[in-house]
Amino acid sequence: MTQELVSLTIIMAVAAVSPIVAQLIPGRFIPQTVLLLAAGATLGPYGLGIIGVNDAVKLLSELGMAFLFLLAGYEIDPKRLAGHQGKVGLVTWIITLGLAGLVVTLLPFFAKQGIDGIATVIALTTTALGTLMPILKERNLEGTPIGDAIISYGTWGELGPILAMAILLSTRTGWQTMLVLGAFLAICLLCAMLPTKALKTGHRLYRFLTENANTSSQTLMRLTTFLLIFLVTISALFELDAVLGAFAAGFILRYIIPDGSKSLEMKLEGVGYGFLIPVFFVVSGAAINVRAVAGRPALLVAFIVMLMLIRAVPVYVALSLDKRENPLSSHHRVTVALYCTTALPIIVAVTSLAVKVGTMQSDTASTLVAAGAITVFLMPLLGSITYQVADVHPVTAVREIAHTPSDWRTIVREHAQVRALLHHQDRLKRLAETLDALEAMGTMGTMGHGDAAHDNAGHGDEYRAELVKRARREIDRQLKELGLNPQLTTQLPHNYRYPKN
Repeated sequence: MTQELVSLTIIMAVAAVSPIVAQLIPGRFIPQTVLLLAAGATLGPYGLGIIGVNDAVKLLSELGMAFLFLLAGYEIDPKRLAGHQGKVGLVTWIITLGLAGLVVTLLPFFAKQGIDGIATVIALTTTALGTLMPILKERNLEGTPIGDAIISYGTWGELGPILAMAILLSTRTGWQTMLVLGAFLAICLLCAMLPTKALKTGHRLYRFLTENANTSSQTLMRLTTFLLIFLVTISALFELDAVLGAFAAGFILRYIIPDGSKSLEMKLEGVGYGFLIPVFFVVSGAAINVRAVAGRPALLVAFIVMLMLIRAVPVYVALSLDKRENPLSSHHRVTVALYCTTALPIIVAVTSLAVKVGTMQSDTASTLVAAGAITVFLMPLLGSITYQVADVHPVTAVREIAHTPSDWRTIVREHAQVRALLHHQDRLKRLAETLDALEAMGTMGTMGHGDAAHDNAGHGDEYRAELVKRARREIDRQLKELGLNPQLTTQLPHNYRYPKN
């Protein structure tokens, strides 16, 4: 027990220090996840040997992975899956799976490396949506067209591999696998329908649970944790991967609470990101054999390149062909494709399963996990560059400077102003949408609640309306600085170009 406590103490020390280190790095271009993985690899059994990965630590790591996929499933809006972009995302993932199968089967390189199996195919089609969500929030991409596209395509990049693992990596025959999945689906539907029915009928038990959600009983939090562990346990009993149960728990939770619950979300994120999820990432890093990875640099680089070709390119092409529904500029489509190539948790799960059944060597699994860890750092970094720098239109700026070199300062300043203006417009759009939603909620909340509630809601609306007016005045000011009439130019398109001098 002492050794377990020492290991856990070191892991939590790393978890506590990593956000501070990430904050101190100029530009904050290294996500905390990368620091946790690097610390795990350095301090783990293949590094300094300070952290021992025993059964107790492994259990906490499994719970951390479960919470990560619970939160990922909770972020998915069922309406998004059934919508146009969700359907395109599904077709894109199926194409990605087919491409991965062809590449892994036909290229001799993978056979020489001993990774020409289904596990590698699935690993090449993943998107780490659960890992990406906090990064999108930190970079204010949530709720933007780019963020929505990442979530739509990333949802199938997470859900698709989970289903593929359950079907393609099963040791059962085909009909047995489908029977087990059918039984698991029936249990999930039961878990979803009972609370929903209680909600609609206003059952006394449901009222009790909601009324005591924020007391010492923490009823909703306890039931959510029970749902998670119950479905993970069912997955284990059915010999399915725990990832499937955890993801299903999050999806069910979103179905039960379609509009979300800020209070419950804060508690789940507190337990998840505050404790269990960092343990998962540190333990995942500790599973990386650095010497084995260093001995196979070709596999490391080739896997990352294949991830970009097999996952990023189809996403970019799908966005380009679907421009009417997704009117994103070319560099923003590149941004979405790069973010969707971020892959780690599924790679950890699928390689662990492959090693367990003997279809993959542990050294090879370490290399693939290391490649996934690199994508968590590399892809958001490249995506951030294309998102922030490309709006300045550097190619156009270079051409203008080449035409009139003496005006280079003015040209650079003007292109920077375009980037700032677009940023302000995105913020204004999100603020206006939030205001509309709050006004609608305020109208519903004041019906039948008396004059006092109406007055309070009115003061809140006035404050929010003032914020919108300030944002609009700021955009008008910048439009005037660019020599544009705010009355005629309400929105500057993303493909805006200054006329050549």
